[in-house]
Amino acid sequence: MQRFVQSAVIGVLLLAGAGQAQAISRYNSLSMSCAAANEAARAEGAVILRYPSKKVRGMTLFERAVSSSAQCGNHEYAETRFVATSDTPRCAILACAPATDDDWWLRP
Repeated sequence: MQRFVQSAVIGVLLLAGAGQAQAISRYNSLSMSCAAANEAARAEGAVILRYPSKKVRGMTLFERAVSSSAQCGNHEYAETRFVATSDTPRCAILACAPATDDDWWLRP
């Protein structure tokens, strides 16, 4: 009986842990190459890239780089955006953007 209770408790703990959200990795884009930033997004599905603002001194900007539109929410799609990396000031990444079509709800 004790073995059954232990198995049941372990099963419940495993199920509870399986539903938890995983943390998203954060990277400083200026410390990685453009290829490394895109590879991190591809390998992990989505990552946060931090980079300094060119307009406001001391301000840090963030961009959520994704591997594809599958990583975006409903009524969003992956579009090309640019961030600064160690090897280029304009590294092309994919980031989620809202769909701008006003009649999306009319479509099946």
